[in-house]
Amino acid sequence: MSKTKKFRTKPVLALLAVSLLAGCAQRVMTGSIPDDYRTNHPIVISEKEQVADIPVGHADSKLSLTQRSIVQNTIANYRANGSGVIHILLPTGSPNERAATRLRKDVAATLRRGGVKPFNISSEPYPAGGSESPPIRLVYSAITASTHPCGQWPKDLLETADNRHYANFGCASQTNLAAQIANPADLLGPRATSPIDAERRGVVIDDYRNAETPKPVTTQEVNYDFN
Repeated sequence: MSKTKKFRTKPVLALLAVSLLAGCAQRVMTGSIPDDYRTNHPIVISEKEQVADIPVGHADSKLSLTQRSIVQNTIANYRANGSGVIHILLPTGSPNERAATRLRKDVAATLRRGGVKPFNISSEPYPAGGSESPPIRLVYSAITASTHPCGQWPKDLLETADNRHYANFGCASQTNLAAQIANPADLLGPRATSPIDAERRGVVIDDYRNAETPKPVTTQEVNYDFN
């Protein structure tokens, strides 16, 4: 009788061993899932220096439409995410140095008309470095969404035994997404809802209640006789 019991326990032990091996195999497969590119290349919200270049010709005496649009776009970005002082950097030691000096007043006046306080506007020179036509630069600090620099290739792309994507995978997509975000604060949480316009809501509800019943659409049968 005891021999029969001993003989029947062997298949049970074998079944348990197979189950344990299957569990190990499942864990190995779970570890082979590629990493998430959003984890490897996260979008970070931080305050960074923003630079806008205004091209300057040798004979410029006032801002052109293109130059003025660059200043106005800078104002919009500054009011949305920027803070502190906007620095007007003027090139020195270049052929267009005098033209840049003439444009400084027009640039500052455009900034003031755009809502930038006068005490938040500063003019400073910077060396042109031998360039023939260096630009006027508008520099300010703003909350920015960005990722770390792309182009990391620590391993050979053919080394795929661990079934993971390469280190630079998804970096360009994350960088482009960060550059397209108008308000980086949206990544931190949803915006607060605006107050309800009760008067407008009443008008919409009344229009819905008093709307006429739509008329049925009539269709006309078309017979194509090619004989």
